[in-house]
Amino acid sequence: MSIMYSCSVPSFSSISISNFTYRRPNRIVCSAGASVAELKAVNATEPLLLNAVRGQDVERPPVWLMRQAGRYMKSYQQLCEKHPSFRERSENVDLVVEISLQPWKVFQPDGVILFSDILTPLPGMNIPFDIVKGKGPIIFDPISTAADVDKVTEFTPEEWVPYVGEALSILRKEVNNEAAVLGFVGAPFTLASYVVEGGLLERLPLTGVDVVSLDWTVDMAEGRKRLGSDIAVQGNVDPGVLFGSKDFITNRIHDTVKKAGKGKHILNLGHGIVVGTPEENVAHFFEVAKGLKY
Repeated sequence: MSIMYSCSVPSFSSISISNFTYRRPNRIVCSAGASVAELKAVNATEPLLLNAVRGQDVERPPVWLMRQAGRYMKSYQQLCEKHPSFRERSENVDLVVEISLQPWKVFQPDGVILFSDILTPLPGMNIPFDIVKGKGPIIFDPISTAADVDKVTEFTPEEWVPYVGEALSILRKEVNNEAAVLGFVGAPFTLASYVVEGGLLERLPLTGVDVVSLDWTVDMAEGRKRLGSDIAVQGNVDPGVLFGSKDFITNRIHDTVKKAGKGKHILNLGHGIVVGTPEENVAHFFEVAKGLKY
């Protein structure tokens, strides 16, 4: 069975838990009349995470981190020097297993997530892609016509991604029942949004808008370049910046303004102010902004 969780709209992904079989739990009624799941006796022979998912009585909440295998670990960075291609790292069984186990060996999380990418199925659907450092996923031929849709082929996992099953089987043996093995893949809507949208920024000027707001995940200089000189931009400052020191806030403002260049730029956050943001930091943001001179 798959567990669905939502990310930033419109992205959705699914996680499959190895050896997980869903059993509808018995229900009990609390004093308020609401229906709640009845806790079952813990199964000590299976991973803590699975027991928690099944509603069994566990001694503590299981823990693991999304993207726990990868970029922040020195061991991963060293491996990247030898194998610079992300697709090689995520499609070679030996490398997938090694990377997936790196955080397990150091932190012993209750879940070991497969090192992979949500777009892994695409080549098996006749949709070539690559992952470029600093840019992320690149769809070579985004789908834009009905004829493009007709070219999409049926995906057969055993034929196109046998390394996924092999890696999961090895990981299952490596961690035994000390942790749950987690596999994941992009859900249909997520895959569709990637292959249909392609490069969205380049197409936004064609809509006739006057201003485009960029969030903090887009480099301001890169966004400017992709949008062209006729479109004004705003945003780009991470709302979390306002929780930092005044010097940090000042530096982020200067960096954003420098990358945006002179003219057709409105200084703003990349999203709404977060509840709990210190008012004195908001005041500092406006003070620094109004003191700028081109």
